[in-house]
Amino acid sequence: MKLYFFFIFLSGFLFSQNLDISLLRKINLHRNSSLDPSFRFVTNSVAPMTLAAPIGYITLYLIRKDEFTKKRAIFVTSTLVFSGALTTLIKYSVNRKRPFVSYPDIEKETPGGGPSFPSGHTSDAFALATTLSILHPKWYIIIPSFAWASAVGYSRMDLGVHYPSDVVAGSLLGSGSAYLSYLINKWYFANKVKLHLKIKQASL
Repeated sequence: MKLYFFFIFLSGFLFSQNLDISLLRKINLHRNSSLDPSFRFVTNSVAPMTLAAPIGYITLYLIRKDEFTKKRAIFVTSTLVFSGALTTLIKYSVNRKRPFVSYPDIEKETPGGGPSFPSGHTSDAFALATTLSILHPKWYIIIPSFAWASAVGYSRMDLGVHYPSDVVAGSLLGSGSAYLSYLINKWYFANKVKLHLKIKQASL
């Protein structure tokens, strides 16, 4: 419940409705329409990327069968599931209409169904980018990951299916979900090791 009110406050604090639609109009109505196919490609890349990442780590674990890869596979998968579930919960709790529904002048250039706040594509993209950056803290992973996630967020506004506040909230939600998932996984596996050692000592 606290999280729900936090995102409501965040949206209201950062973007009044007038500022929100004003920024969106500048992005959407003054865009270079020749770039629409490129931004649609960026938007449509989210589903395959967020599907390929957990499948890739799970497959790698099945090949290697080691604890290190298993932890990574669980972390990636749990982050994306957690982020997606939380985004959906907030979406239908807030139940904000899409900008092209409330403002007919907004040009919708890609499919966009369901409530608007927060942006699910942006949330998924930032959840994946943050997860990869935690697992592989190298500049050549971090920079491309967040550049892609940022492009996804911008594409949602450029194509007219989300307000700027939807995208900001989605980016924070996705990154926050990844970091929280990291802490939970770290705590779980640390306590699992401690429990295993206690059982082993008790059996001696």
